[in-house]
Amino acid sequence: MKKAINIRMDEVLLSDLDQYAKEMDRTRTYIIEKAVSTYFDTLDEIISDKRIDDIKKGKTEVYSLKQVAAKLGLK
Repeated sequence: MKKAINIRMDEVLLSDLDQYAKEMDRTRTYIIEKAVSTYFDTLDEIISDKRIDDIKKGKTEVYSLKQVAAKLGLK
């Protein structure tokens, strides 16, 4: 199910968006959905790098599977 949202966008960016949509015979919504979906891959990499840095800096504790299982009372 889709849900409507409101966003503010720079006029130049909006104009570019409209040009792409027209050229591809697609809607603004289609182009924005594809752009956001594609950007999620980049965000995943950024978050992964941050988590690795946090581990290296000692800001995050890491537990082995054995430790987690013991904490949960699993064998």
